[in-house]
Amino acid sequence: MQSRFVLSCPIDQRTVTQLSNTYVGRFAPSPTGPLHAGSLVAALASYLDARAHDGVWLVRIEDIDEGRAVPGAAQEILAQLHRLGMDSDREVVWQSRRKHLYQAAFDRLAAHAYPCGCNRREIADSRLGIAPDGAAIYPGTCRAGLAPGRSTRSLRLRVPEQGTDTISFDDRFAGRVSQRLATESGDFVLKRADGYWAYQLAVVVDDAEQGVTDIVRGADLLDSTPRQIYLQRLLGLPTPRYLHVPVVRNADGEKLSKQTGALAVQPGDEAGAIDALLAASRFLGLMLERPDSLAGFWQVAIPAWRLLLAQRNA
Repeated sequence: MQSRFVLSCPIDQRTVTQLSNTYVGRFAPSPTGPLHAGSLVAALASYLDARAHDGVWLVRIEDIDEGRAVPGAAQEILAQLHRLGMDSDREVVWQSRRKHLYQAAFDRLAAHAYPCGCNRREIADSRLGIAPDGAAIYPGTCRAGLAPGRSTRSLRLRVPEQGTDTISFDDRFAGRVSQRLATESGDFVLKRADGYWAYQLAVVVDDAEQGVTDIVRGADLLDSTPRQIYLQRLLGLPTPRYLHVPVVRNADGEKLSKQTGALAVQPGDEAGAIDALLAASRFLGLMLERPDSLAGFWQVAIPAWRLLLAQRNA
């Protein structure tokens, strides 16, 4: 039986649990801009999956990287979701208000972490290769301690040695996924040089503290999952079920994002909301006829998603 990692929460003092008969999903956007077609696909998939399982759907604002957060973007995302008929079933959580939880988790990981004094250029020059997600694989330069005259820039987690470093899991869309952390990831950052806690640590802590049982998100985060599972194991946390959906790409084959010119979803009136949802649902493989109302969309989309999952698992 997996141990429980109890974190003090300023909202309701919940204890981390994972109940086999309870589904808790989430959508966790970064407030770097409004919701666009790519992020709507991820939001819709997570919402449909929660509703298809008669579960709870949460929204978490992942603003731990406060330097990239755009003022007002989080509020706009929440407003867009509301106009589309997707509201969080519980209070919205903001990562920037939960730093003490990440510190508590890091304190438990201290025996597996070490200070790193390398800058980006040094890592790029000495990297072991490129990870599947495009990041440089850290060669472990500071594993044995900082070189004389060097100061701490970041805090890294030591991954297992080759031979004991393979993390495998079953993704509900991608199937069996395996990654060798030592050669495909390297020791990864828990706290960045700019002082912000890293995404990998924050997302693991938040998912556990919120009792998330199922994570539905874009396939661009598939390669991050083994690192997160490793952190879950070190912290004694339950591992959620994962489902990674394809990402929307632009004409050049790049992931659709704010950086690649993605336009904001502007549902406007009910007809506009239906249009946006139909486009996202078609990308996910749901061929739905146009409904007469927003409520009508959800009435057909949820059972259609349930059927799509059943066909994939047949």
